[in-house]
Formats: sequence, C-alpha cells, structure tokens
Amino acid sequence: MIPIGIDFGGTKIEAAALGADGSIRARTRLPNPGNYAEALQTVRVLVDDLEKQLVGRCTVGVGAPGSVDPASGVMRNSSTVWLNGRRFREDLELALGRSIRLANDANCLALSESVDGAGRGAHTVFAVILGTGCGGGIVVDGRLLEGANGIAGEWGHITLPWPKADEYPGSKCWCGRYSCIETWVSGTGVARDHLLCSGRSMSAESIVQCAQRGDAVAAATVGRFIDRLGRALAMICNLFDPDVLVFGGGLSKVSELYELLPGSIKPYVFGATWQARLTPASWGDSSGVRGAARLWASV
Repeated sequence: MIPIGIDFGGTKIEAAALGADGSIRARTRLPNPGNYAEALQTVRVLVDDLEKQLVGRCTVGVGAPGSVDPASGVMRNSSTVWLNGRRFREDLELALGRSIRLANDANCLALSESVDGAGRGAHTVFAVILGTGCGGGIVVDGRLLEGANGIAGEWGHITLPWPKADEYPGSKCWCGRYSCIETWVSGTGVARDHLLCSGRSMSAESIVQCAQRGDAVAAATVGRFIDRLGRALAMICNLFDPDVLVFGGGLSKVSELYELLPGSIKPYVFGATWQARLTPASWGDSSGVRGAARLWASV
C-alpha cells in the first residue's frame, strides 16, 4: 500500500503520500482547528482526500509533538497541550478505521533524513528541531531509537548545561521546570532573551535579519544563541557521539549556524579530536511528513 504521512503541526496539519522512489505523489494541508475533536476529523478529511486522488487504501503514519506513554497509552509532553492526556493514537485509529503508526515529530525528521536525506548512510543521526520549541530525534543504523519509555531524544527538557551566572535560575518552561534548553534555543527563547537584554520585542527571524544587516545588539543575541546551542549539543555529543547533526525548524535557516556552531561545541566535548557533520535537513519543511510516511517501513 502507498504510505501517507501526517505532519500534525500547531498551526497546520499536512498530509502527503510517498511513491516507492521517495517522491511525493500527492499532498494536501488544512489549518489545525485548535481543538481535539475537530483535529481528529481534519486528519480524516486529509486522508480521505489523498486516497480519492490515489484511488486506493493507504497506510498512515503520524508525526506529532509529544509522545505516547507506553504504560497508559495517552499523549504526554506535547507543546500542543490539548493533546496531553488524550488517547490520540487510539482515537485517530477510530476516526480513520485502521491501525496507524504515531511518533514524535522530531523522530520523523530524524527518520526522513537518515533514509534519503542529509544523514543518509550515517551510523548515528541526531535530528534537531529549532522552531517555536526545541525537539530531537535519534536514528541508529536506519532505525528510530525511541527508548524504553518513549522519551529518547527529548533534549529540549534538560537543563541548559554549563550555565553562566546570568543564566541562573532561568525562565520557567511550559513543562513546569526552569531553564530547560527549549527556553533558551527555541525561537521563542531567542525572542525572550532579546527582549530581556535590549528591551525590544522582536521575532527570532527578525532578530537574525537585523544581525545580518549589522545591528550589534541583534548580533549579540545571535551570539548568545549559538553559544547556548553549542553547550546543549556538546552534551548530546558526550552522550552518544552522533556522526551527523541534522537541523530543521525556522532557526535551522540561520546560515551562520553551520560556520560558528562547531567552535561553540568543541570546548565542551570530552575529547580533543571531536568532529561531526552539521547540516540543514535536505528535505526542509517536508522532512516531518516524509518521515511520518516511513514509520510503517521502520518497524
């Protein structure tokens, strides 16, 4: 059967069907309605639309923020907070009338890029999402590493390592803890840091653009972002030493990242000869939906 992937985003829900050669055969999207019952029906509408175009029944894989608790079967740790506590996978299966595969959205990015993207052929791939939040996914030899409790790769909710005096105690994260990596290196975290240091309320994208035009204050914010991201990724490198770090999300488009970030990682890595390939996702914003479609092939 043709695989369909669903990218369950905070503002939109996208569906795409992959051909055997990895090409996208059909694609459609709708706004995320922002409530649980309507979101389930939105996914059903998208799948029905693609199956009509393809004239056949398809497999369905879903990438979403958060993950399913293997003990209770409910969603947890989702930044789309109205998913938490819901039997999202089971309810989607009822809505679609079939079994589905569901994984964290960063895991889908990692899977997509390890199969035929920037991490193709690598032994270990760590995928980084730097968007509104901060996510991560791990693939080893082409297979997702989700962990015994389904939380592997959730580096965004570890405390920022090697904190500096002015970074303590940090901001409270939506998860309830303080100084999570996500509160520092996400788009919202960069905007918050810039506001605190400059008094100017700007989006992360605007801050980067100002820095690239020579704004010294914005450049300082970008510098702090790269320093903090380097420390956070050094912890990942010390933990399992990935061959490739693949970046997705809005902040992955910061060109300076790939030039400057290795110098921010190296001082904190336990070893003088560290090296890894840092690269943007080959499939860009399509990586999530492509990885979701591949969930059936990965099990």
